[in-house]
Amino acid sequence: MIYERVIQIEFNHCDPAGIVFYPRYFEMTNSVVENFFADVAGRSFARMHLEGKGGVPTVRLEANFLAPSRLGDKVIFGLELKRIGGSSLSLTITGWMGDQVRMTADLTLVWVDDMRAAPWPEDMRRRMEDFMEAKA
Repeated sequence: MIYERVIQIEFNHCDPAGIVFYPRYFEMTNSVVENFFADVAGRSFARMHLEGKGGVPTVRLEANFLAPSRLGDKVIFGLELKRIGGSSLSLTITGWMGDQVRMTADLTLVWVDDMRAAPWPEDMRRRMEDFMEAKA
């Protein structure tokens, strides 16, 4: 299954040429991850950071920028889980509009508790595994 979120390209995302300044894509991918955890894994970033000592920092990120996105575009970002490890998670985010892929990013996140890698909380792991299985 793929988690999807639409992000409209705003003026603050763009460089003087009117296209997305590539570091802004990292903010957009983080927004997709944050919403995925709230909607699918059952833990918002607010809950992780304010109510506990947990979090999911990105420890690896590889991106490819394939076509420009412009002011006003509505880009669909799809998040697909690739692997759930003991404390890590591999995923791919693809941004597209129409039939044109704009960017892809492969990320590895790690569950931390009190600033140290730790096993996934059982409820989160179960929800993410259910999400992965639903793609079949």
